Amino acid sequence: MRLSILLTAASCALLLGGSGCQRNVAVTTPTDAPQTGNVNGVSSTPAPTSANTIEPTPQPDATFDDRKRPQWLNDRIQHHLSEKKQNPPVQIMSYQYNGGLVYYEIMGCCDQYTTLYSSTGKVLCHPDGGLTGRGDGQCTDFAKARTEERLVWQDPR
Repeated sequence: MRLSILLTAASCALLLGGSGCQRNVAVTTPTDAPQTGNVNGVSSTPAPTSANTIEPTPQPDATFDDRKRPQWLNDRIQHHLSEKKQNPPVQIMSYQYNGGLVYYEIMGCCDQYTTLYSSTGKVLCHPDGGLTGRGDGQCTDFAKARTEERLVWQDPR
């Protein structure tokens, strides 16, 4: 056992040119935070090169479509107001789609279907949402074919 320690010390001296092995050397690891500034002294995050490209969602004081709403839609809005507020807030948009006026209801968070209603209140399809985010597959062209977008209502709470 003692012989192996001596050989190790001797081989260390040979490798380091006879200066002997250093002991109690402080070693920092990559997980240690730098003492000042960044690790390399230069900011690693580049400055933004363009303006924000994300369109903000309408604010609660947004201008709503002022056309007369059908009674079934007013009832639907009252239903939403009687429920707990969702985050993000429920929105109802109107569009022209397949030659007629439709209403697109965007529910709050997480895996909920959006619903597309005819002007008479009949459910046409669920264009998106659900576990896959692709809706029920009944109106896959809705996102491309819709026109004349108007905000009809957004939960103001």
